[in-house]
Amino acid sequence: MSFAGQDPVRVALDAAVRAPSPHNSQPWRFEVDGDRVGVFLDPDRILKVADPDGREARLACGAAILNVRLALRAAGRTPVVHLLPRRDVPDHLATVWARGRVTPTPDDVAMARAIAYRRSNRRAFTAREVPVWVRQALVRAATEEGAHLAIVGRAGQLDELGVLLREAERSQREDLAFQDELRQWTASDGARDDGVPASVAGSGPEWPFDRKPLVAVLSSYTDTRLAQLRAGQAMQRVLLRATTAGVSVSFLSQPVEVPALRSAVARLVSAPGNPQVVLRFGYGFAGPATRRRPAEVVTRYTVRG
Repeated sequence: MSFAGQDPVRVALDAAVRAPSPHNSQPWRFEVDGDRVGVFLDPDRILKVADPDGREARLACGAAILNVRLALRAAGRTPVVHLLPRRDVPDHLATVWARGRVTPTPDDVAMARAIAYRRSNRRAFTAREVPVWVRQALVRAATEEGAHLAIVGRAGQLDELGVLLREAERSQREDLAFQDELRQWTASDGARDDGVPASVAGSGPEWPFDRKPLVAVLSSYTDTRLAQLRAGQAMQRVLLRATTAGVSVSFLSQPVEVPALRSAVARLVSAPGNPQVVLRFGYGFAGPATRRRPAEVVTRYTVRG
């Protein structure tokens, strides 16, 4: 992804659509007016069964907002963000302005470039342990966006989380509506620009095959729409920080998608607030990127006349 000499807003939109989302549903749309980008939730792309209140969709849009911020800085512009700018338009999640010139730091550029290389890796990881300095960097990345990343590291914690994960998987496997929705978002013919490829759609967690898995829970201090947008930005900053360190990441979404188990995850990690996502880190061989709808398909430009 190139930044120098490019239209900053166009670069930001191309970055935004690379954000992760549940089932690769891409629940966002954008409106551009000059140097202003409006980020909107697309209610037609909320997973009605897996994500009935739109929490995960807002996390995904938060990740897209962070991508916009990072891309603008790498392109030499100062991003100014206003979250939930209009109470009368609840789907209007953010407005981001490309303001005055700024000289990007090497880390600004590295994080923005990582957007194009970030992948969700559902395969087994190697026995190589994630070093302490990377763990600390991941925790700092979450803190930088006002969230909390708790490493699942105490004796027995990982086993307990594994029990919750298997229980959540069983619940979703036996839920016919959930399975039907999953099939709807499985891209089997390779022609779709959304959905999850059939080769990985049914893949479960591989940590039983990891000798030293690193699992962490990202939590927000409240569970409002605003908190979820901020948590989505924190999630994406953690994912990109891992990418810059050469660390693979996968989502273990099941325990926080089942309401009865989400509170159990919070008690397990003794973290303040509300668990938003469970992440697994390690070293492995990432697969190809899932497809994305082009920015122009999900963007409307305001014509001034």
